[in-house]
This record gives sequence, C-alpha cells and structure tokens, in this order.
Amino acid sequence: MSRIDLFKQALSEKRAVKIISGIDNFDADRVANVVMAAQQSGASAVDICADREIISMVREMTDMPVFVSSIKPEELAMAVSMGADAIELGNFDALYKHGISMSANQVLDLVRETLSLINKEEVFFCVTVPGSIDISEQISLARELEIMGIDLIQTEGHYSSSDIPSGVRGLVERAELTLANTIELSRNVDIPVMTATGINPTTASLAFASGASAIGCGSCVNKLESEISMIAVSRELVEIASRNISRVRELV
Repeated sequence: MSRIDLFKQALSEKRAVKIISGIDNFDADRVANVVMAAQQSGASAVDICADREIISMVREMTDMPVFVSSIKPEELAMAVSMGADAIELGNFDALYKHGISMSANQVLDLVRETLSLINKEEVFFCVTVPGSIDISEQISLARELEIMGIDLIQTEGHYSSSDIPSGVRGLVERAELTLANTIELSRNVDIPVMTATGINPTTASLAFASGASAIGCGSCVNKLESEISMIAVSRELVEIASRNISRVRELV
C-alpha cells in the first residue's frame, strides 16, 4: 500500500490526523522536529511549506505521507515534481496576517491554474475553503471543487477578534467557526472534510463529531518548545482520532 493510500484509509475511517509544521515555517530544524513528532506519534500525515530544501530533507527523513502547502500554483507543481504525496492549496492564514482575503473565485482560478501544471493522477489534491467568506459561498465552492475532482477540502476559522478568553472557553471559541463550517460542508458535499484552525486535544473530538474525516493540527504542536512536548500532544491527537473510528463502526 502506498503512502497516500495509507492516508486515504485513515480518511475513509474518519481518523486521519495531519500535523502541520506551517506554510510559512522555513526553519529546517523546527520543521524536522515537527516531522519527527508526527512520525513517532503515528500521525497520518505531515504538512510542510513549499521549499525545495525542506521538501528534500523531509522526504529523506520519513516515509510518512507528506503534504506540501502553498497558495502559488507553480510551487505546488514543483512539490509534485519533488515527490510530494499530496499538495494543498492553502491555508490562507499567511494572507490574513497581511489583511488580505481570498474569494471563492480566486480559489477556483488558483485550482484551475494548478491543475493545468500537474498530472492530477499523480498526486492527492487538497484545497482550503476560506473561512472568511459566507457559508453559502463556501458550500458553492466546495461543490465546484468536488466536480473538479479535488480529493479533500480543509475548513478554517477566520476571525479578527483578539479578545479571546483564556482557558477551555477560549480554545472552543477559537475553533467555533471552523467547526460550524465543517458541519455545513460535510452535510452538503460527499468529498471528505478536514477540520483545521484551533484544533487541539480539547477540540479534536468536536471536529470529528461535526462530521470531519480528518483534523489538521498546527500551532498546538509546532509552537511547542521541545520535541518531547510535540510528540506528547501529537500522540494525544492520534488517540482521540483512533477513538473516533470505534464510534464510526458502531454507526455502520
């Protein structure tokens, strides 16, 4: 079974966990720590930036499925040529930091351009649905992506408020929008949904309960200071996802 087939199996069992090193994380040592934590925890995949040296380094150090994320079609095409198992158009946090939003039409244009540069049969293709657009637009976009043969969509929760409470309440509020988007999208398309933004050991089970087939977890892992801490949190996320498969089987 190929690397990406292993990820697809976890996706079909609604227990996939993608550990994200960061679309704008070009620190090779830190990326390596995140990758090792993901591998040792038994995560389903790791997500890295579209940098040639980092892609080469990660491809040499692990047999895990590797996602490469970018908002530039030419970088995604480069990643395919370098052996990425999956490419992801998104996420758009790097733009939001600069006050730039992404419309549904802009996403579709970028997807079309990317498809023109690659052989779709050679790679798994995930697209982030912008959390900043209205939910009706998100649903329309997701349906278009499904028609185009995209393999997976990733939700996000875009918010501008800095007045987020501390503790569990703050963690849940941070994830509230992406969870709501997951519910809406999973009800309206057959394409699998990965929930990201604010997903951590406190909110991961809520993502699966909302209809996610996978979770994408970044800052709860990649912001930690030690590899040991990264491994511990990653393992907790994998354990939560593994418990979800039991619930899915009970419903079948």
